[in-house]
Amino acid sequence: MNVLAYLIPVSLVLGLIGLAAFFWSLRNGQYEDLAGDAERILFDNDDKPLAARSTSQVWPDEKEPKP
Repeated sequence: MNVLAYLIPVSLVLGLIGLAAFFWSLRNGQYEDLAGDAERILFDNDDKPLAARSTSQVWPDEKEPKP
């Protein structure tokens, strides 16, 4: 039973630390954009790999030579 005299205050202190961390995260805006990361993963805006890019560009007014 002497162990409870140590465990109860330790658990209260840990709970208060967790509560303080939660309020700190609220104050610093950690919960402002909850859907942003979930929606950002759906859109693929990456550039093409370098190997797939064309090295020469053909302008719209230029015509490619016919074989």
